[in-house]
Amino acid sequence: MVTLEILSSLTNFIIQTISNSGYLGVFFLMVAESALIPIPSEVIMPFSGYLVSTGKFSIVPVILAGSVGNLVGSLIAYAIGMYLGRGFVLRYGKYVLLKKSHLELAESYFKKYGDKSTFISRLLPAIRTYVSLPAGVAKMNLKRFVAFTFIGSVIWNTALTFIGLKLGQEWESIRKYSNYFDVLVIAIVVIAIVVYLKKRRVSDS
Repeated sequence: MVTLEILSSLTNFIIQTISNSGYLGVFFLMVAESALIPIPSEVIMPFSGYLVSTGKFSIVPVILAGSVGNLVGSLIAYAIGMYLGRGFVLRYGKYVLLKKSHLELAESYFKKYGDKSTFISRLLPAIRTYVSLPAGVAKMNLKRFVAFTFIGSVIWNTALTFIGLKLGQEWESIRKYSNYFDVLVIAIVVIAIVVYLKKRRVSDS
């Protein structure tokens, strides 16, 4: 019950922020989402997509505002990991609802998949918000971090925005199926990569 009340309050906050601040609202909310503050993109972007369907927003500025916001927030988290370290995060993370288990999950994922995890993680629940921290601790190449983070964010935000656009006033239903949606997006990305690599091999031969 408490969780539902928190989600309801958070949803209302997001709606009010975007309604009052437009694209800047989308940008700053997505900065917060990627800077370790638990504001779900599964609410921000579908609601923005719904506003596209009403004519209040245009789709390209919405996707750019969300993706640039993700990048800025991720750079903040990256800098925290790089300059303040793991100990700082563990000590103060509780104030933004960051649990030790969240960080350990992101760390194990980054250790397993390396730099490319900053791209793939943008399509995964739980890890999406936190992987920038171990990337910063590991001092990942900044250009690669920026490129992978931005590309992954564009894919994720485009998909969420289009879903909000198609669902219209039923945009909130995306939250019920967000985990299934994560899996679907990952599958689409993997298929796209496989197709690209096969075409590249054919053209190189």
